[in-house]
Amino acid sequence: MGEDRRLAAVVALAQGMAAAHTPPESWRAAALGACRALAGAFAALSVWERDLGRLRVLVNVGDLAEDEEEFPDCEAYPVHQFPEITEFLHERWVAGGEPNAWVETAQGHAAGRPGHDHPGAPAGADRGRAAALRRRGRGSCVVAPIVLHGRAWGELYVARARGVPVFGRADADFATVLAAVVAAGLAQTERLEEARRLAFTDALTGLANRRAVDVRLEEAVERHRTRGDAVSLVVCDLNGLKRVNDTQGHAVGDRLLERFGSVLSLCGAMLPGALAARLGGDEFCLLAVGPSADDVVRVAGELCRRAAELELGEGVACGVASTEDPIGPVRSARRLFRLADAAQYRAKAVRAARPVVAGREGPDDPVVRLADEPPRGPAAERRSFRGRTE
Repeated sequence: MGEDRRLAAVVALAQGMAAAHTPPESWRAAALGACRALAGAFAALSVWERDLGRLRVLVNVGDLAEDEEEFPDCEAYPVHQFPEITEFLHERWVAGGEPNAWVETAQGHAAGRPGHDHPGAPAGADRGRAAALRRRGRGSCVVAPIVLHGRAWGELYVARARGVPVFGRADADFATVLAAVVAAGLAQTERLEEARRLAFTDALTGLANRRAVDVRLEEAVERHRTRGDAVSLVVCDLNGLKRVNDTQGHAVGDRLLERFGSVLSLCGAMLPGALAARLGGDEFCLLAVGPSADDVVRVAGELCRRAAELELGEGVACGVASTEDPIGPVRSARRLFRLADAAQYRAKAVRAARPVVAGREGPDDPVVRLADEPPRGPAAERRSFRGRTE
C-alpha cells in the first residue's frame, strides 16, 4: 500500500471513530477501519479486563467464523493464553519501549518465515493464536497492542484468509500506527461518555437527573402512543428534609438524600429497566416502561415502607400515574407528569402512608381533576415541563 493510500486509511479510521455516537459504534468503526487499512478479511477489538484476568472481545467485523458474533456477549480468553499483554509488552512499556505490533501465521513463528515477525515478538506467543487461525481458516494475523492513558488497554487484531499473502513487517509497523489512532479515538469516546454521564446524572446521589427524565419520559410516551407500551411514573417528595437541614445541618441532610436515593435505586431494580432519578431538592421519581400498573404500585408501596424506616426524615409522599389506569388519553409527557405530580401532592396533603394512584377513585377522581385544572398562576404547576406544550 502506497503512502498516500495509508494516509487516507488513517484519516478514514479516525473519521469513522469521531462520527460514532456510542462506545459500541466507536469499537466497530475502529475494527472496520483497521481491517480495511490492512486489507484484512477479519478484525477484532479486545479489552484487557485486569480484575478478571482476561481479554474480552468487544467487536468482531468482516468474515466471521461460525463461533463468532459481531458484538459477542461472552467471548473472552484468559490472559495466560496470551501472556504478551501482561508480561512481554507490559515490561517493555514500563521500561520505556514502544508497544510494537507483530505478525503471526497459522504455522506459528517456527514455520521458517523470517522477516514476517516484528522484532521483539514474544517467544511462544504464537501458540494460542496460531491454533485459532488454523481453526477458523485464516492464514495470518497482525496483533497491535493498544495503550491508553499510559497503560495497556487491549489489542487490535486483524487477520487475512488462508491462501492470500501473509502480513509482513511493514504491515506490523502500519498496524502500530493504526493502534495509536484507535487509542486516540477511544480516549475521545471516553471523554464524550463522561460528559454525557455528567449531563444526565445527579452529582449527590448518582441517580439520573431531571434532564435524563425529560428525555426518557418523552421517548416512553411516544412508545405508548405508537406501540401501546404501558408507561408509569412514580413521583415522590421526601418528607422532613427541611427539618433535618435546619436542626442538624445540610451535611446530614445530604446523607438523608443519599440514603433515600439508595432505597429508590433498590426499589427501582424490582421493575426491569426502570429509571430512578432525583428531580431536584427533595423530589425523586421512578419511570417504568413495560411493567404493569399494579406492579409499579406494589413497588411504590415498598418504597414508602422502606422510606418510613429510615433513621432520618419522616417518610415519603408518593404519587403514581400509569397509562394502564383510567386517567384519560396520555398524548404528552407533560400530562403524565402532571398526573403523577398531582397524585404526590394529594399524598402529601392527606399524609398518606401509601402511594396515591391517579385514576383509581372513580369517575370523579380528585387527582385527575386536579391535574386537568387549568393553571391559575406560576405556582399552580409546581414541576411543569417548562417551555413545553401539550
